[in-house]
Amino acid sequence: MNAYTEQIVRMFAQHHNAEDAVAMKQYMRNQFEFLGIRKPQRESLFKQFIQEQGVPSIELLPDIITELWNLPEREYQYTALDILAKSVKRLNPNHMSLLERLIVNKSWWDTVDGIAPNMAGHLLRQYPELIAMYAEPWIESDNMWLNRSAILFQLKYKQHTDEKLLYDYIVRKADSNEFFIQKAIGWALREYAKTNPGSVQQFIDSHELKPLSRREGLKHLQNA
Repeated sequence: MNAYTEQIVRMFAQHHNAEDAVAMKQYMRNQFEFLGIRKPQRESLFKQFIQEQGVPSIELLPDIITELWNLPEREYQYTALDILAKSVKRLNPNHMSLLERLIVNKSWWDTVDGIAPNMAGHLLRQYPELIAMYAEPWIESDNMWLNRSAILFQLKYKQHTDEKLLYDYIVRKADSNEFFIQKAIGWALREYAKTNPGSVQQFIDSHELKPLSRREGLKHLQNA
């Protein structure tokens, strides 16, 4: 294990809380183990750690992120994402495969929804040629979380949204019975409605969407 990762493990080990770990595990439907370090404390510890140790070099970044992801407790995955967030402007196309691995391993909304719009979305906007290499296979994948990521990667693009692509991806998954796909469609439409409400209203009116997707997509329009 890299020395940088070992320091994070030692730091978190000092703040293990068995009672909170049980509650946090139950909240996440018993899918992941926890150390019991709640978000405010974890963020405070991470802030102090970064002040003292800095962020990893871009060369070491993939190994450290992978080591943290492979540890059983969920706080380490959250910390991996915190490190990536601080490194996002240094990411390059070679890191897309890493992000893809994170999406499909230990997958749940709490990690995927950070990776898709914040990290993958950043790279796909900077390097649009990667869309054909990653987002296109994602929307056609049998992996639900890759589907969700393809729908959500433009979530923060606002006026830079490729509307045709967004609607195309939504149409391809509009008949999905998966809750997280229906929810992603609604979320993407609701967010884009803040930029182009008329277009979103027209799209919703002219396409057959699952009730959840339609309801979520119309929220901003109904409140406007």
